[in-house]
Amino acid sequence: MNQKIAEFDIVIIGGGPIGLACGIEAEKAGLTYVIIEKGCLVNSLYHYPTNMTFFSSSERLEIGDTPFVTTNPKPRRAEALEYYRRIQQKFELNTKLFEEVTHVFPKDDNGYVIKTSKNEYITKDIIVATGFYDHPILLNVPGEELSKVRHYYNDPHYYAGQHVVVVGASNSSIDAALETYRKGAKVTLVIRAHEISPRVKYWVKPDIENRILSHEINVLYNSQVTKIDHDTVEVSTPNGIQIIQNDFVLALTGYKPNFDFLRQMGIAVPPDGAMIPSHNHDTMETNMSGVYLAGVVCGGLNTHLWFIENSRIHAIQIIAHILSKKTDLTS
Repeated sequence: MNQKIAEFDIVIIGGGPIGLACGIEAEKAGLTYVIIEKGCLVNSLYHYPTNMTFFSSSERLEIGDTPFVTTNPKPRRAEALEYYRRIQQKFELNTKLFEEVTHVFPKDDNGYVIKTSKNEYITKDIIVATGFYDHPILLNVPGEELSKVRHYYNDPHYYAGQHVVVVGASNSSIDAALETYRKGAKVTLVIRAHEISPRVKYWVKPDIENRILSHEINVLYNSQVTKIDHDTVEVSTPNGIQIIQNDFVLALTGYKPNFDFLRQMGIAVPPDGAMIPSHNHDTMETNMSGVYLAGVVCGGLNTHLWFIENSRIHAIQIIAHILSKKTDLTS
């Protein structure tokens, strides 16, 4: 017996905060929708480090005109997971979790067929709110495939008493360096630039700078990892090659959107340094009619361009444009 293909006004790909915000706006507008997420609810946030503190204050992370209450100056990961879970429950959002979109095909009547790991859907409009956290930027050096190399960092206890090389100068790298150091790891930071990133959280930056000044955490500026072996790491520095004793490498060098998936859909992604997918900044519609981008995916490799706090507006922009097209058809 053939399974009936579900049909919706909008299919939202990605169940993060911005995907949920798009679902809320669609519901307000009386549009049918489904949110498809390949992992758990707000999957990227779930995979953030256990002890992570957001840079943004709680009110800047709010969606659906629902207060995000916390007693901390900045909310933690666990609080954000609880908040967005309650958002999903409050609005009874139509979400399909642990279901991955595999293919998107245009239909003859300007709609789309979406195939997933579990179902098929038909829709007029698609919102892509997939973020970037699932695809790390690789070092591309020999030995990166070793099990000691991690592109994601979770809990510092795992690295207690170990020699840890942390690659990168951003918030994730600095947090990992400080936390593992405080659990007894011997930490070496390897940084391409001549300094810690100015984007590092203002309450964390003095901490890492003091640990470096006191030689509690070693740092190699203007340097890069060139080879990883089972018990050492080779680093190219301004003073030549250094061989560092090593148990684990935390290569926290950033992440990128799934450009292959965007291109498979037909979205234009220019082959330049930023690789920003084509979209109208007012409507968020891409070069594909009825296909929209929302959230951090809009920034391409420039992952510091969009955050939850400044991309919540995308949901309003997109739904307004979808409604305007329906009005044009009926007028």
